[in-house]
Amino acid sequence: MPKLRSSKKRLVKSRHQRVRNRSGLSLMRSAMRAVRQAQDREAAQAALARAASTIDKTAKRGIVHRNTAARYKSRLTRYVAAMP
Repeated sequence: MPKLRSSKKRLVKSRHQRVRNRSGLSLMRSAMRAVRQAQDREAAQAALARAASTIDKTAKRGIVHRNTAARYKSRLTRYVAAMP
């Protein structure tokens, strides 16, 4: 356990951030999973729009890097485009 007052504050703050970041990542991954599990192209496109929005929000909040977010969106878009 930290001894300095500022270190104690950082510990509390980092725990709150960790919870927030984990929930954001979980939401993003669930949205991406919904795209991959869509039954047809129309459903996948609707899920892709929701997932892209979630990915953008995650990147905006600094949970993932913006290039990582762009890569995820690109891969999902290519996946939907390749669907029959």
